[in-house]
Amino acid sequence: MNEIKITLPDNSVKTMPTGTTAQEVADSIGSGLARAVVVAKIDGQLFDLNQALQKDCSLELFTGDTPEGHDTLLHSTAHLMAQAVKMLYPDAKVTIGPTIKNGFFYDFDVETPFSDEVLSLIEKKMKELAKSGQNIIRKEMSARDAVKLFSQIDESYKVEIIKGLNPEDVISTYTQNEFTDLCRGPHVSNTKKIKYFKLLSTSGAYWRGDENNKMLQRIYGTVFSTKNALKTHLFNLEEAKKRDHRKLGKELNIFTFDEEVGPGLPLWLPNGAAMIEELEQLAKETERKAGYDQVRTPHLTKGKLYEKSGHLDHYKESMYPAMDIDGTEYYVKPMNCPHHHKIYAAIPKSYRDLPVRLAEYGTCYRYEKSGQLFGLMRVRSLQMNDAHIYCTKEQFKREFLSVCELYIKYFQIFGIEKYTMRLSLHDKNGLGKKYVNEPKLWLETEQWVREALQEGKIDFVEVEGEAAFYGPKIDVQVWSAIGKEFTLATNQVDFAVPEKFNLTYTDETGKDQTPLCIHRAPLGTHERFIGFLIEHFGGNFPLWLAPIQIAVLPVSDKILKYATEIVSKLRDAGFRVKLNNRADKIGAKIRQAELEKNNVMLIIGEKEEAENSVSVRRRFEGDKGIMPLDLLINQLNEEIINRRLSHSKETESPTE
Repeated sequence: MNEIKITLPDNSVKTMPTGTTAQEVADSIGSGLARAVVVAKIDGQLFDLNQALQKDCSLELFTGDTPEGHDTLLHSTAHLMAQAVKMLYPDAKVTIGPTIKNGFFYDFDVETPFSDEVLSLIEKKMKELAKSGQNIIRKEMSARDAVKLFSQIDESYKVEIIKGLNPEDVISTYTQNEFTDLCRGPHVSNTKKIKYFKLLSTSGAYWRGDENNKMLQRIYGTVFSTKNALKTHLFNLEEAKKRDHRKLGKELNIFTFDEEVGPGLPLWLPNGAAMIEELEQLAKETERKAGYDQVRTPHLTKGKLYEKSGHLDHYKESMYPAMDIDGTEYYVKPMNCPHHHKIYAAIPKSYRDLPVRLAEYGTCYRYEKSGQLFGLMRVRSLQMNDAHIYCTKEQFKREFLSVCELYIKYFQIFGIEKYTMRLSLHDKNGLGKKYVNEPKLWLETEQWVREALQEGKIDFVEVEGEAAFYGPKIDVQVWSAIGKEFTLATNQVDFAVPEKFNLTYTDETGKDQTPLCIHRAPLGTHERFIGFLIEHFGGNFPLWLAPIQIAVLPVSDKILKYATEIVSKLRDAGFRVKLNNRADKIGAKIRQAELEKNNVMLIIGEKEEAENSVSVRRRFEGDKGIMPLDLLINQLNEEIINRRLSHSKETESPTE
């Protein structure tokens, strides 16, 4: 019998018979791995576990708690769901079923929309099929033969997909019992490996996303490798619904939208405006210490400015249409950078003046398509924590790294524990189209950014094809307290535009040189960042950021005069205060303050008036006792000045 050598990740080598499958290798290692493994990587390529090994190779085995394994479970469970639907509703037509982050969906052409009761029936059937232990078999064939196969089983949507391919292309199908579906794979080898799944919801969806096509029924689901992982995910989904910034933003009177104003154009209510002021104050304090100068620029400008910057070539579809004013085209600004370039150029610079750091809270306008608008996360009017740093090549690394360190400082302030920096690189095939056609400068500046991050010991991942049109950038991904991922901010290199604007500085020899430019927005836009903070804190903001910091609750109208004096003193001390002077009982006032997520509640009765004091109640901490108002003011000021995170509720674990 011929034998092959299989090299494992620890460099150990197993000698096995030719034709051994990856599953059999797992079986030989141990029963625990044999049960948990779901997919294999052979010589760097993912394969099904029942793939026969015909030659010496390297082999990695992935369980369902790895990214490779989880994605395989998601694909396989989508097929299991489609099989269950076909068994329950034989006339249903199967369309497409891709995976999404931590989930999957499948679209079906059915006569009657799926109800919650139908979802329960489908999930029950899926459990039966999973336990039945069906082997999942991969088969490869030409697209021509696949058209014949799916025509025979009357799956017209699959036929339409395949007819879009070259008839000689080789494609793959997966079969479990009588059910066959089109998929590139890989999949688990047996349905018994699919255990912990849940169907989540249904919705309508047009075939291929085109509203001119037929409306289909979409089912969303998820799957995990362990019962506890599924339970945690479902808990986080429910928590995310409670924390949805659109829901809480309305309940807490932070922002609103109005059709007469226009979609994607948020109106900040007083509570939201208070939060914006706090964020601006934080950023301006930080930037002042870091040597930034504040500037201001107009909301619109001539189109020629955006021709020069390249925005009309690369960004026009995201800009509002031009306005014709006295025969000249004007645009509302989508970016602050061209204006900042003009400010830099207004006063001659020498190398002694660099770096120049210009910061602005400018309002920009971008035309997001209606279908892409989403609460505060995708809007058309945005207030940006923007700045541009003009520096020499020698200064670049330090300046770029300083911005990244600024991000990390903000993460600490807001209790953001999980984050990653994505180094977005250019795609060489897009030069001259999507990207400025400077191949040498692209490689050079990308390496500078890479080295700056490495020298700063900042973890990062590299992603090709996501750079800005004028240079590489860092996209900052953060996770909220319940594990929801957000794209928060950017740090971009610009090696091309300063030259277009003839930006210069005089070097040590008296020659004119072109500075590099760093575009940065550590807090992103107020819209997206406040949307993130609402969900991150679940509306339970730390005291310094809370729209209403103190609620004053008199026990009766007899105490209103004293309560009003308390409110006046607190406002004089700089606090945001709300007086509840309604005729409700004190218990109802406390409940209302809790619903409004007020951080500090002062209960004022006859005893407090007699002692010239206040009774303090903190959210999540309960009663803190009676104390003099001056003492309380000192304590709260210390908490606010230091921007402490205390008194914001942590999310409870579903397993506790």
